[in-house]
Amino acid sequence: MRLPRSVQAIYLRPLRRTPTYGIPSCDLQLRSYSVRNLEFFADFAMRAAYYLNLAAKGPIPLPQITERWTVPRGNFIHKKSQENFERKTLRRLIQIQDGHPTVVQCWLGYLERKAYHGIGMKANVWDFEGLDVVGRMEEEGDRLDREMEVHWSNFGVRANAATEESLEKLLGEKAFSRQIRPMEEFIRDPVEVNRS
Repeated sequence: MRLPRSVQAIYLRPLRRTPTYGIPSCDLQLRSYSVRNLEFFADFAMRAAYYLNLAAKGPIPLPQITERWTVPRGNFIHKKSQENFERKTLRRLIQIQDGHPTVVQCWLGYLERKAYHGIGMKANVWDFEGLDVVGRMEEEGDRLDREMEVHWSNFGVRANAATEESLEKLLGEKAFSRQIRPMEEFIRDPVEVNRS
């Protein structure tokens, strides 16, 4: 019995598209402690890139990171009895070339959504601008300044702050019109000051 081509493709290496110009647009680094999980997810990422019409190169094995540390079993008499531990982190690199930024973001979002347990991902994405990037950045900055002017105009001012009319009314009251006595009067005769 002949299997359908989609089922046969599972047993074969993932299909690849050839890049037109070879300009990198994304580097995805996969990390894991288990080689089986890493190879499985790298294969899945390559197949997802093919079906999204992205030219993917890899998975390229990167040097593994080996960490070693020693822990004493006891702190007093068993000081010489120590345990050694080692952890190896395996890495693979998948590079997307000539990919449209929107499609690359879609690919990364899909991989993040379908993330496999025990796999860490780190992506470096490159985006290219036209020659008039400075002019567009200045226009964007001016537009943002105009939009934020409404919010910055009231910065540091309370909504219930005193206006000029209420301030004049407050200063014109009898309590503010009295003359303030000098401090020497309070020191000389505090009883007489309290009576007045």
